[in-house]
Amino acid sequence: MTGRTRLSWTDVRDEIRARILSRTYAPGDKLPRDEDIATELGCARTTVHRAMQDLSQIGLVERKRKGGTHVRTDPVTRATFDIPITRREVEQRGSKYDYQLISHAMEDSPMSVMTRFGIQQPAQMLHVRALHLADNRPYIFEDRWIDTRSTPGILDVDLKVESANEWLVRNKPYSRVDVRFYAMNAEGESARHLSTNVGSALLVIERTTWIGRDPITTVQAVAAPGYQLTALN
Repeated sequence: MTGRTRLSWTDVRDEIRARILSRTYAPGDKLPRDEDIATELGCARTTVHRAMQDLSQIGLVERKRKGGTHVRTDPVTRATFDIPITRREVEQRGSKYDYQLISHAMEDSPMSVMTRFGIQQPAQMLHVRALHLADNRPYIFEDRWIDTRSTPGILDVDLKVESANEWLVRNKPYSRVDVRFYAMNAEGESARHLSTNVGSALLVIERTTWIGRDPITTVQAVAAPGYQLTALN
């Protein structure tokens, strides 16, 4: 950005966000002072201040008076609602959380996933199926696809130990999101994994996220009967 003479606050915001996503500024790091960023980028301090305000509002950084600006350890990406870490959500209910990885493999994206991502050709993506539990009972069954071209770090994660939901919330904030809520009848995998009768009504959230134009993940999350479904990243 050294060749730019006039930067808007959105330019500065996008530059800082890119540094956070590339881990130049890692979770917990203290960012340079607004004055120092302004000097580096050749813009006004007020421009940096406005950019930081926006990054704070979308949950990437935390600003404290006299404490400076830090990259959030647990980013909270905001669209129309916050995206929780499912483990914490279960624990906040006072329940015991558990997680089971059902399967994960690199596969060609099916037409349904291509449609959600808005891509024309199949691509090799990481397909993850997992079950979140509360008090040893099924809570959410997720069927997720992750584009490893935009999110290569997921390949180094032990998904038997850490859920893709938790890793993505912590490490891959999005810039664009599409969300759909709908009901479906339990059948096949959803009935089996959620331990419910075939034909039971289930609530589903289908969520797709991007960083810029690059797809990150699309997930179909199905809630067990009796639970309210929230936004699963």
